[in-house]
Amino acid sequence: MKLRIISGSLKGRMIKAPDSNLTRPTTDKVRETIFNLLHNKIDFDGISVLDFFAGSGALGFESISRGASNVTFIEKNYPIYKNLLENIKSLNLEESCEIVKSDAVQFAKYTTDKRFNLILADPPFFQYSIYEVVKYVFGNNLLSEEGYFIVERSIQTLKKDVEGFGKEPFKRIGDTCLYEFTKSTEAKPEGD
Repeated sequence: MKLRIISGSLKGRMIKAPDSNLTRPTTDKVRETIFNLLHNKIDFDGISVLDFFAGSGALGFESISRGASNVTFIEKNYPIYKNLLENIKSLNLEESCEIVKSDAVQFAKYTTDKRFNLILADPPFFQYSIYEVVKYVFGNNLLSEEGYFIVERSIQTLKKDVEGFGKEPFKRIGDTCLYEFTKSTEAKPEGD
């Protein structure tokens, strides 16, 4: 399956979605909505982006296409990691992209020396470790002062997510719910 980059300098370029039942690539409509909403909030020029549960890398590549200077992709599954590396090479983005082969919780828990202007997370819909990721992102100060953290989830997990995140989604698109976090609206994940 191929995905297209929607806007910016890489508009129309294609990337390959991993051949895996472990991923569910973000649809064009959801990606377009996310980036249209972000366009009104942040200037992409020169920002640093963190893409948790990176999969094909579509969210990170959309960020680069709009002017981000670098993206750090977090992906733990080796075949998916390998596919992401191929996508980076096919787009000639080796200089602006880094892939960390790691579990998202472990990366968020043990990374203390980096700051990101935009953090994106599209975890498997029925995986609940995202609450820990959010907790550690704020606990380790990974989000810059004016940064945004967007998490994509399913309407099917809405009740648990509202409880886990301590907030309602800020946008619904079909069966997808988007949650937004900033330093001023810091998440209150379960267990805090």
